[in-house]
Amino acid sequence: MAPNSQPVLQVLVTGFEPFDADRINPSWEAARRLDGWQCDLGEGKGAAVVHARRMPCVFGAALTALDAAIDELQPDLVLCLGLAGGRSEITPERVAINVDDGRICDNAGCQPIDQPVVPGAPAGYFSSLPIKAVVNALRAAGIPASVSNSAGTFVCNHLFFGLMHRMATRPSRPGMRGGFIHVPLLPEQAARLPGALPSLALDTLVEGLRISVRTSLTVQTDLRETGGALH
Repeated sequence: MAPNSQPVLQVLVTGFEPFDADRINPSWEAARRLDGWQCDLGEGKGAAVVHARRMPCVFGAALTALDAAIDELQPDLVLCLGLAGGRSEITPERVAINVDDGRICDNAGCQPIDQPVVPGAPAGYFSSLPIKAVVNALRAAGIPASVSNSAGTFVCNHLFFGLMHRMATRPSRPGMRGGFIHVPLLPEQAARLPGALPSLALDTLVEGLRISVRTSLTVQTDLRETGGALH
């Protein structure tokens, strides 16, 4: 039990297996470093413990794996991570959309085009994370961050939408929160690719995710400040 007999909150952090012929995926490398981390939420707020789970980069199978992890852990917070090669910042996603449209095949060779993630579900769901507060906290710590308004249409968005649909239709715990964060390439990945692609060191990603977890658990009302984009 946490100080003052408060319960220890359970946090599920997921990352993806490597895809598109790469050998590593920074989302999983960062998530696995958080496994077992005990987060002190501050005086009177208790503590939390993180459990990391690796997701297959496969349409459908990713949702099955996520459901199993949620059923197992009954988390208070679910933070799904994915790679956004070419981005220079840690980017909490604002919205998940109900469409699968693969630019490339997933790791099982599937490439759905213009298919719903969940037939009959809403067109989209907003994250329930305090995304602007997360960005603010990351920037205050000297870590590049911004709000993203598109999680794409590949397996990252697929998992994000599936998470939010489950939370909307069959939440595991009262007050459960969840969302998705994209992370950049690691330097060793960028070094193997042509051009000067941006990257962040693994230690920076891990520290950024610690901040993201703590902020998501302690900030109940998001900041009201600009996070929009012109395009």
